[in-house]
Amino acid sequence: MTEKEELGASLFSRSIDLMEDDSLEEIFALNIGDFVSEYLISEDLANKIGKDVKDKTTKLKSQLKELISIYSLNNTLCVLGFSSQDEYVVYNSIAKTLTQILDVDACHIYLTEEFTKGLDIDNKLLGLVGSSVEFDEDIYAKKLGYSADEKSIVVKAFNTLEKIQIKDISKIDNFVPKYELKEYDVKSLTIIPMHNNAHIVGVIVIENYKEKLIKKAYMDLLETIGKLFGTSLHLQQTIDETEKLINDDSIFAEELQHIRAELTALIADLGIQQQAFVEKLAKAVDEKGQYKVAHSQNTAELSKKLCKQLGLNEKTTDLVYYAGLLQNIGKITLPESLFTNKGKLSKEEWEKLQNHPNVGVNLLMNINFLSEVIPYIHYHKERWDGGGEPEGLKGNSIPFGSRIIAVADAYTAMTSDRSYRNAMNKDQALNIIKEEAGIKWDPAVVNALFEVLNNNEK
Repeated sequence: MTEKEELGASLFSRSIDLMEDDSLEEIFALNIGDFVSEYLISEDLANKIGKDVKDKTTKLKSQLKELISIYSLNNTLCVLGFSSQDEYVVYNSIAKTLTQILDVDACHIYLTEEFTKGLDIDNKLLGLVGSSVEFDEDIYAKKLGYSADEKSIVVKAFNTLEKIQIKDISKIDNFVPKYELKEYDVKSLTIIPMHNNAHIVGVIVIENYKEKLIKKAYMDLLETIGKLFGTSLHLQQTIDETEKLINDDSIFAEELQHIRAELTALIADLGIQQQAFVEKLAKAVDEKGQYKVAHSQNTAELSKKLCKQLGLNEKTTDLVYYAGLLQNIGKITLPESLFTNKGKLSKEEWEKLQNHPNVGVNLLMNINFLSEVIPYIHYHKERWDGGGEPEGLKGNSIPFGSRIIAVADAYTAMTSDRSYRNAMNKDQALNIIKEEAGIKWDPAVVNALFEVLNNNEK
């Protein structure tokens, strides 16, 4: 990530200057338009100035409408714009998914009052919007949350924007358990603020009922999710504000320029956070899968090289790259014990592993900005001869991206150490893949693999 990307909004901060080279706009920005019009400018020129300003405002509104049409709720986590408590149950699903991903006991999500429309949180600083804990009654009727003046470790994390991880909460005196959330069993606690450069929107609270620290790969993923939430919520809020300005006939061009700069910066930030999310998620998958190397990253990099060798366009190459990172995404929701077990798996355990691509597709469908990579992941276990899964597709009926990932995944897996075997050398792996070209693998992709690897040696 470049220095400019890390600065986030500053990457696009100068977009406000795009229309400020107009001297007439400069005059009116200085609030001396009336004086100039009355004493120094002819009536014809005054009419022209008025038309130019109106045209500029219209142009800016058109640009903003286009930005909003390109961006939609489908490109984010779909976690804003709720008007009733029934819609907030999506947060319960997110919290439950996080407990699976992180292999923890409980997860709770809190948002600030400005992002809890449709819920009554009694004017608290933070209100509970989602939990992995099962409730027999209405969770939102309890109005759980934290007040600004509470001496709570959760409020501290919110105010300081710093992640907090405590292995043994008995050693601190500012954790008061909420019995409705079964926090009387909590032994370890992790709190991640959800924010971007400009806005704090809430916190994610992770709990364990035994003393346990979250692994670094999972912590990195959690922090990225916090930033993704923060950016998504702030962006959607800005879009709501933009729509109001577009419908305001009395708005000035300067205000539209400012909102355009903020909107484009946030969209850029969201793209950066989405890419970071995919990469951190891939690392978490490798952690859970007990790979000794960055298997997902290596598969993605090799997939990208195969795309270029095969002459695919940039967009398709990017999608295949993301799919390569996430082709084992289903493993993230399975217990680590399945991957560390060197003995014979039970029938139930084997079925869980066999079905993991389907688990992954379901998870990806809830992350809508990745929807285009789903087919590539879903079909990467198909075989060229039609004997694969999940639908027994054959030959060219298998998406091309899936065929590329399949070869890259196979080669990377064969040449990597695993907990139960040592890595093969390059020639051994290539011989196996060549023998199965036209059976398991697309022959054209296999040829591309040989060309890519031989070119690397030159």
